[in-house]
Amino acid sequence: MIKIDRDLCIGCGACVAICSEVFEIDKNGKSRIKQQKNTSCVDKAIKSCPVGAITK
Repeated sequence: MIKIDRDLCIGCGACVAICSEVFEIDKNGKSRIKQQKNTSCVDKAIKSCPVGAITK
């Protein structure tokens, strides 16, 4: 299961740019999971997060 630590998230949007089918930016400017889906882009998004807010 993919998780985002919303306290760590800075809303940079890297995860959305890399894997928009799974991540989106919410109305508060933070990333959220729009669909739990295990695709190769999820691992790339996890590695791209500058604050390490995404885990699975």
